[in-house]
Amino acid sequence: MLSSPKRWIREQPLSYVTSNDKLTGLPHLRFTVTQQNLFPTLQNVWDDLQSESALAVKQELTLQTERNTDIHHQNEEYGKPSNYIISRYDDTTINLATPSQMEAETLSVGKLLQPKHGNKLSPGPPGSLVLHSTRKSKEKKLLNTSSSPSLFKAYIRSEHTKATCQPKSHIVFLKTHKTASSTILNILYRYGESRNLTFALPLNKHSQLFYPFSFASHFVEGFSSRSVREFHIMCNHMRFRKSEVSKVMPLDTFYFSILRHPVAMMESIFIYYKSIPAFHKTHSLDDFLDNSWQNYNSSVSNNHYAHNILSFDFGFDNNVRTETEDLEERASLAIAAIEQDFHLILISEYFDESMVLLKHALCWSLDDVVSFKLNSRSEQTRHPLLLKTAEKIKKWNALDWRIYLHFNTTFWHKVDSLVGQEQMKREVSQLRELQAKLANICLKDGGAVDPSQIKDAELKPFQYGAAVIQGYNLNPYMDRQTRTNCQRLITPELQYTDRLYTQQFPELAAKHRKVFRMVAPQHQRSDRAGAMGKVWMRKAHRRQIIRHKFLNLKNQKTSPSALLTHTAARNKTRLL
Repeated sequence: MLSSPKRWIREQPLSYVTSNDKLTGLPHLRFTVTQQNLFPTLQNVWDDLQSESALAVKQELTLQTERNTDIHHQNEEYGKPSNYIISRYDDTTINLATPSQMEAETLSVGKLLQPKHGNKLSPGPPGSLVLHSTRKSKEKKLLNTSSSPSLFKAYIRSEHTKATCQPKSHIVFLKTHKTASSTILNILYRYGESRNLTFALPLNKHSQLFYPFSFASHFVEGFSSRSVREFHIMCNHMRFRKSEVSKVMPLDTFYFSILRHPVAMMESIFIYYKSIPAFHKTHSLDDFLDNSWQNYNSSVSNNHYAHNILSFDFGFDNNVRTETEDLEERASLAIAAIEQDFHLILISEYFDESMVLLKHALCWSLDDVVSFKLNSRSEQTRHPLLLKTAEKIKKWNALDWRIYLHFNTTFWHKVDSLVGQEQMKREVSQLRELQAKLANICLKDGGAVDPSQIKDAELKPFQYGAAVIQGYNLNPYMDRQTRTNCQRLITPELQYTDRLYTQQFPELAAKHRKVFRMVAPQHQRSDRAGAMGKVWMRKAHRRQIIRHKFLNLKNQKTSPSALLTHTAARNKTRLL
């Protein structure tokens, strides 16, 4: 439990230069970070980090060595699907270009802000951020990260030697919204399925762990019934609550998540969740931002998507105004809590670099982290934003913005300490070459297509809001095994979750199918039946469970003091 911090203030404002992010086109803050002056985390938090870090190292050395070697090498044919696919079509090996031969690859995610002079940024650690902490004590100290390694460094350094590094199979991925998290979910699904690992899947065949409610252990199928003895991977959408997650997952579990630039993320969220009450009456994103507190009501269902959604997903209070006096303290607390609970935070704008870093952290191979983009919008639904709009977003999502700034900086320190810049460039190049080869083998059109062009209904992604979510067509000229491995790479989230649930809980899945067949004729089915019909049923079933829960609570003759105790217990689990 984090102890109560002492107040700190930032003595020097952030400064930045007007260069543009290499992926989003957004003005990219180039920080100069010294090892002594990272975003301040409080000394009392560091004391907790040290104790937990030591415990994590001890547990890892005793538990991990015994477990994961057999799991990782189990089922060799499926363990290296991309190698298998390529070997069927190409006997040559992948040749890595030297660093001098590699060209910078320009990727576009909509160019939300158009650069004036076409400046390109080389991948590497951002340049300079100096923040100071003022404490109400005689001695004013900053957390010295050079002499005090973080939880991540302690965890990784204990594992990354040739003698002890073993592939990790106990993993929690906090799936955040509109951050390329669906692609990472697919990576984890493929890794777990190929090795017969057990997923902590949502109860009653849901696609999410009862989001947006704070996670509870009984949301996981098989946990309360004790029908599952050990869970390996948890990766579906949830609102994070460590105390409950740790009831489900083993002690040696590796925790990670991913962040995205809040400006790019807000533009995506506005399109995808256009139907939520906060957005649906506004004509444009600027229209919403200019009247944000008039349009936004935190008590209305689903409006949490419109405000500090990253903070909400991590379990924090997202209703923080920019002018709030303790904004900086709240941001510091949130950052400290994330660093304490998570071993690694990835950055969506550097997705390939993030996958290489994840590969090293988990002791996996490049074949394990190769992927195609999933749940991605077509260019026609992407809209460039003006600089003034970007500033409004950073002000509106002030808490998310501060969290992103911190972890965008520490990401590159982790690259330096774990991989190194030159090695990172080589492995990113290799990963992209591998992805290009797989696309040539697996995909009929060589890339993503609009949903209207997808031939197989089972491969059509779920369409929501005003976004046009693209998918893929498989190359028809493949043998059965190659087709199976390629299909896993492009299977949308809902269909893949449904299949894994059926594999893990065949009897329960059969009962759900029976209920669905009884309910479906009572409702008009659209031409997107099949996967979309299952989505409707899950949502209806979820609403029914929630109604029963609150009706039971209402019918109970509970004393006011008991209700207050229940409320206090709930509030105690919240960090903010």
